[in-house]
Parts: sequence; structure tokens; C-alpha cells
Amino acid sequence: MSGHSKWATTKHKKAVIDAKRGKMFAKLIKNIEVAARTGGGDPAGNPTLFDAIQKAKKSSVPNDNIERARKRGGGEEAGGADWQTIMYEGYGPNGVAVLIECLTDNRNRAAGEVRTAMTRNGGNMADPGSVAYLFTRKGVVVLDKTGRSEDEILEIVLEAGAEEINDLGDQFEVVSEAGDLIAVRTALVDAGVDYDSADPDFRASVEVPVDAEGARKVFKLVDALEDCDDVQNVYTNVDVSDEVLAELED
Repeated sequence: MSGHSKWATTKHKKAVIDAKRGKMFAKLIKNIEVAARTGGGDPAGNPTLFDAIQKAKKSSVPNDNIERARKRGGGEEAGGADWQTIMYEGYGPNGVAVLIECLTDNRNRAAGEVRTAMTRNGGNMADPGSVAYLFTRKGVVVLDKTGRSEDEILEIVLEAGAEEINDLGDQFEVVSEAGDLIAVRTALVDAGVDYDSADPDFRASVEVPVDAEGARKVFKLVDALEDCDDVQNVYTNVDVSDEVLAELED
């Protein structure tokens, strides 16, 4: 797992300072709408919706937009789209496995966008199941350290199903089975610990190390995929070492 925590930090920072705010807002709003439709429009009784709203607020999405999305999803207002989750699989440069999660109301458009982004950036689409087996669905909660030690956090989340805690520099990342995500974030809430985000995630079981040139190509592909309106998340099994990251930052 060399470089994983540093790469996770880089990825997180990149997301925070992402210039494509409009696209990011749209993705966060979609998450709110889907969460409200799936589990009801009351955040107090729907932890997934609560977390989607929190994440949108921390990313400076206007409250009006958040509230409208919640009402559309919960059926209080008309006009919500019929969002479907579709997973696409493929390979990027250097044989890196890529898992692309889409949330779309038009399957044909989503497939076309993803295929174009892949083929233009050194990737190839793969058959369903040919890449997915390399990834495991996990729950990930990210929180600021705020003077707490890893042991303190572990004590709070261990019984709730947390499997590991990764040090991301200024933050901790708590990883659990996807089914334990809500229990973990609830344990933190009950202990009075604020967290930045609580999301399902895919983690690779086997990682592919790359040099600086390979890393650049993979990042370019991921950026192109994330630019697609229908793409919510992109997961890869790339392993970028601290040395390669340092080279990229030079």
C-alpha cells in the first residue's frame, strides 16, 4: 500500500480545490436527490441523505439548491429525474484497472461519454465483471484530526465495524465494510466527533505501481472521465509512490 495515504491526501486536496465547481455541485446535488428518493426526504431519519447534504454544504453548494434537490427526491416537489446507477469497467494506461460509477437518466449518453473519454486517453472498455473483481466495496469516513490520536478514534469506531484507520496528514480516514458505514459515522456523531464525509468507496485488492509518466497518463484519463456529466466516481488500482508524487509536483 506504499504511498496510498499520500495519494489519498492528494486526491482529497485536488477534489477540494477543483476548479470545476459547477460539475462538482451537480454531482453533489444528484447524490442528495437519489438519497432522498431511496430513503425518504427527512435527513433526521435518513443518514445517507444527511451525509449527502453535509458534504454539499462543506463544498459550498448553495442552501437553496440543496433544499430543492431534497424536495425533488423526497417527492415534495415535481421534476426529479429517474437516476440510475451504472458501473462501467475498463483498463487505463499501464494496464491500470478502472471502475467508473455513473448516475444518469440516459444510459446511451452515459455509455457514449465514458467510451469517448476512455479511448481518447489511452483506455479501453472491458466486459462487465472483468475488472470489478479487483475491487471491494468499502465505507470510508474522512475526518480532521483536531488534536485526536489514531488510538482515540479507533476506540470510538472499532465496535461499529471499522477495519482500519489511515493517516492522511491533517486527516484520518476510517475504512469499514460498506454495510458498516452508517454505524461507524453514527459512532463518531455519538462521541461528538465531526467528520468531513462518509461515502461508499471501492478499494483495490491488487495495485499497479506506475512511474511519473504512467501516473500522468492515468491522472489525465481520470480527469477526462470525471469531466463527464454522468460520471459520479472513478476508481482505479493505481499505486503512486511518494517518490513519483514528488516528481510530479516538481
